[in-house]
Amino acid sequence: MIIIMIISVIIIALVIALSVYTVNKGYQFKHTVDPVDNNPHLPPEDSQQESDSK
Repeated sequence: MIIIMIISVIIIALVIALSVYTVNKGYQFKHTVDPVDNNPHLPPEDSQQESDSK
């Protein structure tokens, strides 16, 4: 019974350590944003200015 408990604690500690490592690695990742220029999904700037002035 003691052996099963020790193995379980080791597995739990390993899972927690790997989870912390993965989260820290994710926060260190440098995210970038694509420039807005030539984005076909955005309306042209002229129509955007007209709607702002209304």
